[in-house]
Amino acid sequence: MTARIIDGKSIAAEIRAAVAAGVQHLVGSGSPVPGLATVLVGENPASATYLRTKRTAAAEVGIKTFDHQLSGESTQQEVEAFVTALSGDPNVHGILVQLPLPNGLDEQSVLTRIRIEKDVDGFHPINLGRLAMKGGDPLFVPCTPAGCLTLLKRAGARLEGSRAVVLGRSNIVGMPVALLLIKHDATVTVCHSRTQGVREICLEADVLIAAVGQPELVRGDWIKPGSIVIDVGINQVEDPATKRGYRIVGDVAFQEAIEVAGAITPVPGGVGPMTVAGLLQNTLRAAELARSRTGS
Repeated sequence: MTARIIDGKSIAAEIRAAVAAGVQHLVGSGSPVPGLATVLVGENPASATYLRTKRTAAAEVGIKTFDHQLSGESTQQEVEAFVTALSGDPNVHGILVQLPLPNGLDEQSVLTRIRIEKDVDGFHPINLGRLAMKGGDPLFVPCTPAGCLTLLKRAGARLEGSRAVVLGRSNIVGMPVALLLIKHDATVTVCHSRTQGVREICLEADVLIAAVGQPELVRGDWIKPGSIVIDVGINQVEDPATKRGYRIVGDVAFQEAIEVAGAITPVPGGVGPMTVAGLLQNTLRAAELARSRTGS
């Protein structure tokens, strides 16, 4: 059996086209152009690359970006004051603080300075708290977990009553995606670095989501035949045979997994494009919420 490939790139393209149409409709009806503010603290090359990708994608769908880079020497008070000022700017509908922040800065304290109606990353404690509540309704769901759910649905996953296993418990992916799966009536096990018998647990999963940042940790013999595998990992491994000297792999050994799973996301081209598309969706929604509050 060879798994179906879940093409996140093409699904994300559909979402981006819908966002572009939504932005055009919103602006055409007299509302301001949706504005997304990005904040990068320090000189993290990977974070800078991610932000450039997001800015380019925003421009393609008609969203205006306000790009800010603060010194890596910025104090907690300076970063919080800057984010607070953005929260009060009527031209800014969504705020993205690129994580991780430099050592010594309290990320959660910074994130609480974002008004929840501008929290397009979905990381504000109130939005995450609403996600965790039975019957709770967050204004925004974190983009990567939301993208994972969309990919599962497009792959035909029946989540109600299914056994789902999430590898990783980060606030960015693991915990939010586990909460989303629970909201869809799956029975969820979250595995982490202290979990015993991870392989055996994975073998019981109808849905397996890998988000641990360990190259090709999940082998083919960890996967239940016919299950749906979502690989969130993006890892560089040395490969002298390539021009760059490395290649990108996920947390799942793809060539092994594809022979066992029923459907699987590739890396790259799976979850990554969905994260960016989700950010654009959330920014448009933030602008629509702002219009509903002001009536214009």
